[in-house]
Amino acid sequence: MTIVRPAKRYNDACAAAHAMELLGERWAMLVVRELHTGPRRFTDIRASLPGISANVLTQRLEGLELAGVIQRRDLPPPAASRVYELTEWGRESEPIFEVLGRWAARSPWHDPTQAFSAASFMLSLRTMFDAERGKAYRGRLNFVIGHTRLACRIADGVLEIAPGEFDAPDVVMTGEGPALAGFIYGGVPLAALEADAAVTVTGDRALAEALPALFPLPDRFPMPNAAD
Repeated sequence: MTIVRPAKRYNDACAAAHAMELLGERWAMLVVRELHTGPRRFTDIRASLPGISANVLTQRLEGLELAGVIQRRDLPPPAASRVYELTEWGRESEPIFEVLGRWAARSPWHDPTQAFSAASFMLSLRTMFDAERGKAYRGRLNFVIGHTRLACRIADGVLEIAPGEFDAPDVVMTGEGPALAGFIYGGVPLAALEADAAVTVTGDRALAEALPALFPLPDRFPMPNAAD
């Protein structure tokens, strides 16, 4: 059996250094992030990552596959297309995104108005949910972001969100990732997003309006002083 090692190595025994060998290439972590919502076609991954070229995406997919983080699978007819998905070990990377996301949300340079995919939205809700605030909330919500559907259940201070949808949800919210993130994290009024046709809401409106209070962002670190 041939063992393929990362091409760029730090020659450092620290496991964190090895993690950077596996995921430190530009775009690699974001490719892994997108696969946390399930198997995706090449075109789907590229569409969710503005700025990545087809050539770079091909390289990252090949590298992650050789590393054992992702795998390819051919779907049977009538789909008859190839998808990429996380391996069991690859799925264990989710806490990395949650810890890193909470840490980076404190950055004074973080710009929450940029692209925000369905995978980013799902992982962010898991990361920012405040269990204490969520104890009084109970509801089942479907989020529709492009072609991705996410089923979210909040009850007794516990949040569960995963790809899929409830047959009889309390609320359905449809919109692009940046618009939904603007409502939950950015203080953008739901009515304003609806007026701009950026978000649509059906079902229990009170449950929808109560969402932002459940996902407080950490305080930002002060902006560094400019050099004299």
